[in-house]
Amino acid sequence: MGEKLTKKRTVLPDETPPILTDREKEIASVLLAPSNTTAPILELLSRGEWGPQSMVAFSDVLWNEARTAGDGDLKTQREMLVSQSFALHSMFTELTRRTALNLGESLGAVETYARLALKAQAQSRATIEALERLVNGREQTVRHVHVNPGGQAIVADQFHHHTGGAENAKSLDQPHAQGARGSALPGPDTLGNIVPVSGDKGKAPVSNARGERKRRTQRQS
Repeated sequence: MGEKLTKKRTVLPDETPPILTDREKEIASVLLAPSNTTAPILELLSRGEWGPQSMVAFSDVLWNEARTAGDGDLKTQREMLVSQSFALHSMFTELTRRTALNLGESLGAVETYARLALKAQAQSRATIEALERLVNGREQTVRHVHVNPGGQAIVADQFHHHTGGAENAKSLDQPHAQGARGSALPGPDTLGNIVPVSGDKGKAPVSNARGERKRRTQRQS
């Protein structure tokens, strides 16, 4: 087998890394800023309806919105999601109308419009769900089942809000198994003793399945 050839770049002795001035670094930082890279796109998209606009104005608004969102104020993002959900719903309505108009005329058009209508509907629903998560935050439902000695089960729902950070690393004070002091499972005899659930304090004594009864002793004559 032949040796694997690797292409190496020849470095000339007099070749040195470019030395950039502070002005050049500042210009590169400005040009690569997200608000400045997005401003030309927004200006181009809005030109058809509003005519030529100032990219500097777009960039300034985007920069301020980024600072506001970084401080935790997501009012603009909530308005965006609400507007998008209505726009997607309008698309669903129009595509559904076109689907109905082509019924019995063109099967291909019906399939195309129906597929696009369902996609718009799904995106609208996803946008509404994203809005709900943005407003209410993540919420987890933990369901606890408590069994009484009589065999009756009581279901209790507890809601835990996750805010991120160190709170998510906690176990929410819920052990993997309940100790002897926790709820117990009913034994074979629901009116007799109950069988405690094993915990972390060693094995608990198990009651006699036949129940504890006093033994009778024969009387000696």
